[in-house]
Amino acid sequence: MKSEEFEAVTQDLKSRKIPAAVKCAVSAMLDKKAEKVVVLKLKGLNDITDYMVICHGNSARQNSAAAGEVQRKLRKGFKLKPFSVEGERQSEWILIDYIDFIVHIFLPESRAKYSLEKLWMDAKRYDFFID
Repeated sequence: MKSEEFEAVTQDLKSRKIPAAVKCAVSAMLDKKAEKVVVLKLKGLNDITDYMVICHGNSARQNSAAAGEVQRKLRKGFKLKPFSVEGERQSEWILIDYIDFIVHIFLPESRAKYSLEKLWMDAKRYDFFID
């Protein structure tokens, strides 16, 4: 992602009306070059969580780095620790549960297979990526 495009996405993120901790998770993903970051607002649609943050990396190593950065930034900036973390060993689909929001970091094939964005089509969607 070019620096001008990165700045535009970062400014868009700042202007959105989503919780600061969710913005922090998105920012951490973007810092690690995660692709097609999407926030789904599920508040009022289910009892599981209020938001889902979804992205993918191009390798297990990149996914692991993005997951680590999300956890580091949320711990440092918001004193948040995840309720649970799943999938770190294989890093095909890492799920980090913060109760109010859930972070999903996929490999591209896994993201396409599970297609969470289609599952929650009724949710308000915020996209943070460049085509």
